[in-house]
Amino acid sequence: MSFQFGHVNARPKVYLQASLHAEELPGMLVAHHLRAHLEAAERDGRLMGQVVLVPAANPIGLAQRLEHKAMGRFDLDTAQNFNRHYPDLAQAVWEDVKLRLGTDAQANVTTVRACVGAWLNAWQPMTELESLRRRLLLLSHDADVVIDLHCDWEACLHLYSEESCWQPLEPLARLLGCQAVLLAKESGGGPFDERLSGLWWQLANRLHAAGISAPLPQGCASTTVELRGESDVSHQHATKDASALLAYLEHLGVVQAASPQELPALPCVPTPLAGSQTLRSPVPGVLVFLVQLGQKLAIGDVVAEVIDPTAADQSRIYAVCAEVAGVLYATVRERYIVAGGEVGKIAGSTPFRSGDLLGA
Repeated sequence: MSFQFGHVNARPKVYLQASLHAEELPGMLVAHHLRAHLEAAERDGRLMGQVVLVPAANPIGLAQRLEHKAMGRFDLDTAQNFNRHYPDLAQAVWEDVKLRLGTDAQANVTTVRACVGAWLNAWQPMTELESLRRRLLLLSHDADVVIDLHCDWEACLHLYSEESCWQPLEPLARLLGCQAVLLAKESGGGPFDERLSGLWWQLANRLHAAGISAPLPQGCASTTVELRGESDVSHQHATKDASALLAYLEHLGVVQAASPQELPALPCVPTPLAGSQTLRSPVPGVLVFLVQLGQKLAIGDVVAEVIDPTAADQSRIYAVCAEVAGVLYATVRERYIVAGGEVGKIAGSTPFRSGDLLGA
C-alpha cells in the first residue's frame, strides 16, 4: 500500500518507505505520524511538491514467522536479503540512454527517468521477491530524494548514504539529530537506496569514459536512515522523527512552511563507511556492555566483557576493545554470544575496509 500526496507531476518528489526489513518496525510508526502531517498539509494547500509514502514496504517479510519470531530480513524462499540484489539500473538503461542525451542537463534527467521507467515496466519478474523489488522501484525511480527507514538491533540514530548525496541530505541529518553518518562512494551488494542514487553518478562516469559530453546531474539523493533499535517503537520517538522529516520536506520546498526554521547543528562528523569497525568476540559467553550507545571511544577502550562462567579463572572474562576511535553507533540485541559473534560497530574516521561494506 502506498499513499500519494501532492500532484503526480509536482517537484520536488520525495519517496519514503519503512520496514523493507519487515521486523524493523520504528519506521512504520514514524510513517503513521508523518502521514497525519502530510494529510494536513494537503488539506491546507501547503503541498507544493509530491510525497510517496510506503508505510510497510515488505508484505512478504511481514508474513514470515519462525518459532513465534519475525523473519523479515531474509526471504525464506530465496534466502536473499530483502535489501540487496536490486537491479543495476545504470547497466540496464545505458545502451538506450547514451543515444538520447543532449546538451540540456535537466532534459537529460527527464530522459534518464523515462528510460528507467520504461525498463521497469518491461521487466518480467520471475519470483515474488523480484515482483516486490519492481514495485518499489516503479514508485521511487523518478524521485529527487529517497528516504529508506530502517533500524538496527540496538543503535543510536544514524544514517548511511553515498558520497554524491551528502550535500542535499546534510540538513536531514541535522534535523534528525544523527549521532553517526556513514558515507561511501558505493557500499556494494545492490541495496535499494544506492541503486536509485548510484544510477546517476554511474551513468555520468560511463558518459565520461565514452567521450560523451552530455551533462548529467545527480538526479536523486538517497539514504538509509537507522531509527535507533528494534525495540525503540514509541510515540515519543516517532512523533519527534516524523516532525524532523516534515521539517526536512519544508526545507526542500515540498511542503510550505508556516515560518522559516533554522537548521540545528550537526551532532556528529560524517565518517567513511570503510572506517567502521565491526567488533567481534573470539570466545563465547554472556555479553556485558560497559559503555553506552552514542559514546565516543578511543583505541583500546573496553566496550564489553564476554564472560564464560564455566571457564578457568584466568580465562573467565574476555575484554572486547575498540580498535578504532569513534562513536559506538550499534550493538547486538542478544546477550549471549558465540565465538566469532558480532558485538557492535564503531564509526571510525580512517578507511581500512574494501569490497562490499554492508553486512549480510
